Amino acid sequence: MIRPNWLVFSLAALVGASGALARQDQRKPKNPKQDVEAIGARDVGKGVNFYSIEQEIALGGQLAREVERTAKILDDPVVSEYVNRLGQNLVRNSDAKLPFTIKVIDSDEVNAFALPGGFFFVNSGLIGLAQSDAELAGVMAHEIAHVTARHGTRQASRAQIASLASIPLIFLGGGIGYAVNQAANFGVPLTFLKFSRGFESEADLLGVQYLYEAGYDPAAMVSFFERLEAREKKKPGALAKAFRSHPATGDRVKKVQTSINELLPARKEYAVASSEFADMKTRLDRLYAGRPKENADPGRPTLRRRPSGGTIPAEAPERPGEEKDGERPTLKRRNLGSATE
Repeated sequence: MIRPNWLVFSLAALVGASGALARQDQRKPKNPKQDVEAIGARDVGKGVNFYSIEQEIALGGQLAREVERTAKILDDPVVSEYVNRLGQNLVRNSDAKLPFTIKVIDSDEVNAFALPGGFFFVNSGLIGLAQSDAELAGVMAHEIAHVTARHGTRQASRAQIASLASIPLIFLGGGIGYAVNQAANFGVPLTFLKFSRGFESEADLLGVQYLYEAGYDPAAMVSFFERLEAREKKKPGALAKAFRSHPATGDRVKKVQTSINELLPARKEYAVASSEFADMKTRLDRLYAGRPKENADPGRPTLRRRPSGGTIPAEAPERPGEEKDGERPTLKRRNLGSATE
C-alpha cells in the first residue's frame, strides 16, 4: 500500500523539477550579450574591425590628445577624483579588456563621450544635470559600453568599406563619404562620436547591465533619459550634437525598461544617491558661481581655449579616512536601501 504513494510522490517531484528546469531555460538569454552572469567573460566586441586592440588604443590616445589640446580640462581634484572613481568601478564591472582614462571637461554643455581605447571624457554640464550617483553612473556605463563593444573602430571600419564602395562616385564629383571624415567638436571625427542606432541600442543594453553589476539602481538610467528629453525640449541646443544623435528617448526608455524587467534579477537594495555626490555637486556649483553661462548665446562656441598656465583654483583638504590608490581609486559600494532623489 505504501509503494504506490511513493511512486506518485516521485513522479510529482520529477514533473515539478522538469517544469522548473523548463522555466529556467526560458529565462536563460539566447544572446550572450544578455547574460548578466557572464559579464567580464564575454566578447562583446565581435564584428568587422580593421583595427587591433593595440591600434585602437594608439588611435584613442591620439584623439584624446586633440581633445585636451582643444578643450579645457577641469582642474579640480575633488570632482575629478569622484568622477574617475565612479567610472573605474563601472569599468571593473563591465566587459572591458583594456584600462580607462577618465577626465572631466570644463563645459556646461551636456555631453559625455568615450573614444576608442578607453579614453573617456565627461562634461561638467552633464554632472550638473544628474541628480544622483546612479544617474551619472548610468550615462557613464552607456559610454563604457561603446568602448567594450568596440563601436568606434567597428564603425570606422564600416565607413572605410563605404568609402571604397563610393570611389567611382567620388571620381564623378560625388560627395559620399565626406560626412564620415568631417571633424566635430574637439577635432574628433564624427565617426567616433556619432554611432548608428543599432550601436546606441547595444550600448544601452550593455550599459544597464554594467550599472546593475556595479550595484546601482538600473532604473536611474531611465530617469536620466527622461530628464534629457525634458531638458532638450525646454532648452534646445543644450545637449551636444553627438549626444542628441542618440535614439528617440521614448523608444529608448521602453527598451531599457524591458531589459531591466527581463534580464536583471531583482535586488532588495541598490546604491542610488550618496552624501559624497551631493558634496561634489555643491563644490561644482561653487566653482561656477558668478561665471557667465556658456550657452547664453546658442550661436556662440561652447569651448574655451586653455589660458596659458590658467587653472581653476581648488584647495581640497584631504578627507579623514580617504583612501588613495594612484589615479584609479576604487569605489566602495553602498547599500542605501530606499534612498531616492
